[in-house]
Amino acid sequence: MPELPEVETVRRDLKKYLVGARFQSIKIIDFKNVAPGATFLAKILQGKEIIDLRRRGKLLILDLSIPDKHLLFHLKMTGQLIYQQSNKLLAGGHSLSENSLSEAVGGKLPNKYTRAIFIFDSGGTLYFNDLRKFAYIKLVGSPELKQILSNNYGPEPMDREFSLDYLAKIFKTRRAPIKAVILNQKLIAGLGNIYADEALFAAKIRPERAAESLKKGEVLALQQSIVSIIKRAIKARGTTFRNYVDAQGKKGSFVNYLQVYQRQGQACPVCSKSIIKTKVAGRGTHYCPHCQK
Repeated sequence: MPELPEVETVRRDLKKYLVGARFQSIKIIDFKNVAPGATFLAKILQGKEIIDLRRRGKLLILDLSIPDKHLLFHLKMTGQLIYQQSNKLLAGGHSLSENSLSEAVGGKLPNKYTRAIFIFDSGGTLYFNDLRKFAYIKLVGSPELKQILSNNYGPEPMDREFSLDYLAKIFKTRRAPIKAVILNQKLIAGLGNIYADEALFAAKIRPERAAESLKKGEVLALQQSIVSIIKRAIKARGTTFRNYVDAQGKKGSFVNYLQVYQRQGQACPVCSKSIIKTKVAGRGTHYCPHCQK
């Protein structure tokens, strides 16, 4: 599942082609996760311009020329956004293959994974693909968007609000494992499994420790490591394994800097002891039992 750095990479790349474009035609193939309805959505979007493409956590937000209306895309686990124009093909989201970009998006477009097609006056086409049908498209008004963001997303690691005081406050009364707490999108937006493991390793904190047990110095170390790792991952265009292709079909290079994630059984880069994989809060978790306390 793409995390904040991967979704931000998709946003930056697609923004170059989508902002300023107008919807020429819309075809909804699968109605399951489309709101408020396929027919209404196709009718209201036709001829409208995309004013901006922004993001909150892992949610992509298209601001429209329709007053106070926004089109939301959430890729969930297996969603893809694929932009095609002439010979250019840009894809972001879950990759179906490592062999080629064409195979990564499921073959010639549209294909059996295509759930919606957006054609623009610029000559480009945006395909919304999803293997498992968890991803969604939703048109909302500004009040609803404000409520969605307020109810479901805490501050992001690079926000001013993501401070030592903020983390100390949310950790203070929580007995849940620290990893579970920092993965809670309502508390910290955009942080996922990969970067949670890496941040906890950098801060030398065991992932199963109760959040309330962290001392002030440890909270500060964790705050700083989260911010640093997210910034570096965005600069590197994210982390790539089999299930991620960015919006230029390139592999994110942050995989070269991972210290513990998916390195179980390998030597810790700090102490040379073996890295362990376990489960914390139902998630596969990687850490060094010697370095992390």
